[in-house]
Parts: sequence; structure tokens; C-alpha cells
Amino acid sequence: MDSDASGSGGWRFAQCFGDKGEVEDITEADIISTVEFDSTGNYLATGDKGGRVVLFERNESKKGCEYKFYTEFQSHEPEFDYLKSLEIEEKINKIKWCKRQNAAHFLLSTNDKTIKLWKVFERSLRVVAESNHSDGQRQIASPSSIAGLKLPRMATQDNIVTAVPRKVYSNAHAYHINSISINSDGETYISADDLRINLWNLNISDQSFNIVDIKPVNMEELTEVITAAEFHPSHCNLFMYSSSKGTIKLADMRESALCDRHVKLFEEGEDPSNRSFFSEIISSISDVKFSHDGRYILSRDYLSLKIWDVNMESRPIKTIRIHDHLQSKLCDLYENDCIFDKFECMFSGDGKHVMTGSYHNYFRIFDVDSPNDVVLQADKSAFKAKKMGVQNRTRPLREQMNMETMDFNKKILHGSWHPRENTIAIAATNNLFLYSAA
Repeated sequence: MDSDASGSGGWRFAQCFGDKGEVEDITEADIISTVEFDSTGNYLATGDKGGRVVLFERNESKKGCEYKFYTEFQSHEPEFDYLKSLEIEEKINKIKWCKRQNAAHFLLSTNDKTIKLWKVFERSLRVVAESNHSDGQRQIASPSSIAGLKLPRMATQDNIVTAVPRKVYSNAHAYHINSISINSDGETYISADDLRINLWNLNISDQSFNIVDIKPVNMEELTEVITAAEFHPSHCNLFMYSSSKGTIKLADMRESALCDRHVKLFEEGEDPSNRSFFSEIISSISDVKFSHDGRYILSRDYLSLKIWDVNMESRPIKTIRIHDHLQSKLCDLYENDCIFDKFECMFSGDGKHVMTGSYHNYFRIFDVDSPNDVVLQADKSAFKAKKMGVQNRTRPLREQMNMETMDFNKKILHGSWHPRENTIAIAATNNLFLYSAA
């Protein structure tokens, strides 16, 4: 489908934050590594490889769903693990917003090892407007007598947005944290690394409970790792986690303290005739998401999206092929490590659509109940076309996706769908693109 509004299922480019110029000098630290709307959709957060968190708020003065810069703060710094002689990157792996309970915002951010709870709030900046040495404009001579003394007077200047770390949850993960998920009870959350999942209370930073542990006694017997984990949106006792073996396990914390036995296992058997050297790698699940009503599960592996009914474990109710045109290029993708890219996936707020990314800055939106889909490209040409007031009419994007000249360095790994509207936020290298349905 074309990238213009008439041929893209009604989707149109809305905004771009980041470097919009011709000459780009992108540093590794500027690359966006996570994107997350809050539960209202009025705020949007991005984290980057430089450990920074940038927040945007909805611009109420504009028509449609547009955003403006709210604040930015340094969430994580590079660290060094002296026991293991390992550098710990400052890169933000995930951001999750806590449900808002007062005027302040609370959000969790994590790098590979340390999770932080941030409080973001507005406060008025107060300055001395008048004192015994100044009238607020200029210096004045000191009073010559006690009778000339007066009480200093304060005045309020602009409001400023402040971010302070309220809790730091550290030293609980031996491996890299790949997921954090806040429970529907608003009091607890889980953090997952390659081999373990921990349960935390938001108010207690020095204690967590290990609820999943798949580490074998002998590490040489290790056959799979945990790739993603998420709480059920409404049942606070249920959570799921995916693995590099292509399985999704649903666990119930009411069953036992250690959820080493799953309640349900979602797995699709492999056709032996299609087995190859790459089978295990491409079947690894990179992301899982519950639909907002908790009825369906969306999973993403390297070549496909799958939609599962929570009540049916044997096979997905829908399989969507994303990268069929890459099937013949798996050797090259293995050589350049692209085959290990971890693409995220997401449901729309109403559960009627799903979205995921691809290479060459393409991303795709699929209709859950029909074969309809939309191909879009988070590209600078969209910004230029909007600026010039013209439509970006090029060769249909579906054809371009199948061409030989795809740039594998440009990839849409991270995105977020507005919880109440058809607006999506897409991270493309160091740029944040926003698209809305007309």
C-alpha cells in the first residue's frame, strides 16, 4: 500500500521529534531504545542508549493527537561490576508508567541490572523579590537603623518540572533485565532476566521474591532463556513469560511461591519438513503482550506475529507472516547478527489491530479479524512531505519491502500504541515518529 493517506488505510504522518535535517551525526547514545504511552495517552516516554528519559505531554492547543516536550532527565549512568569485570551500559531497556494517583507522575525505568522508580512533578520556582539588600531590581544600601529593616518578600516565578529517584531496586539480577511489568494491583511489579523473574513491592527496594527460576544446576544443560514477561491486565495473580524455544507460559502466583509449574503452555508444533539450522533462532519469541481485556495474547518471533486465545493452548488463532521475503536471506542475516534482532509487538487499545516493525524503517498494522494490513515507513520523507504540503507518492511500500536493497541498519524495533486512540509512536534510530488514523 502507498505511504500517502489515500493508500495507507487512513493512517497519516503526524509528528516527528529528533533530528530532521539532511546532515546527521547520530551518536550511539541518541538511539531510542524504548517507547511507552501512559495509561491515559496524555503522556509519552522514550528512553535511549545514553540512559536518558524524555517525556512528552499532549499539546491541548493543537487539533488531533499532537505532543510537545515535557521534560528530560538522566535516568541511568554507566557502571562497572568489579566482581565480574563487566561494564554495565546505561541504555534504558524498558519504561513503565505507574497509575497516576496525584499530581505527580511515577514511572519505572531499567537498564540491564538496576530498576529505578522516578517521581516527576511540577513545582514553582520561588525567588527573593525584595530584601534588605535588594528591591528585586537592583542592589540598595543597607538600612541605617533597625526601623529600616523589613521582612524579605518571596515571589513565584515559572513552574519547573523536576524528576527525582524515589526508589532504586538493585542487586537482584545476575543476568540482563529484559522486561518489567506493573501489576493491576498498582502495588507490585515483576522484572525478568534471561533465567529468573522477580516479584517486587513498589515501596520496598531492598527485597524481592524469586517467582520463576529456570537456571539449571549445570549451566551446560541450559536449553532456553526467558525473553519477555508481562502481568495480566486485570487478574493480579496471573502473568506470562515467553522463551527462546518459542513457548509462552501462563503462571498463577496463587498456585505456589515458586511458579515453576505453569498453568497453561502456548506452543505450536514445528513441521519437521521445514526444520533448518535457523529454526531455533527464528522461533525465539522476542515480545509478548496481552490484549487490554486479557482475552488474547500477541507474540512476535523473527518472521511472524501470532495471536493466541488464552483459552486455547494448542495453536494460535491467527499467524501473520511479516518477513516472508527474508526467508531466503537467513544466512546473510545470521552473518550480520540481524537474525537476533528483538522486534516488539502491540495491540491497539480496542484490540482490533496489532502492530510490529520491520527493516528499512517499515512497520505494519494488521486487522485482527480480516486479512487487511497497512505498510508504513517511519522516514524523513514523511516529515519533508508534510512540511512542503505534498503527499509522498512513491512506489507502493509493499513492493519496496520485497526489494533487494533493504537497509538492515534501519529497523523499527520499538513502538507504543495510544491506549484510547488510533495513534502510534514509533522509534526510528534517534527519531520519534507519531502516526494517526484519519
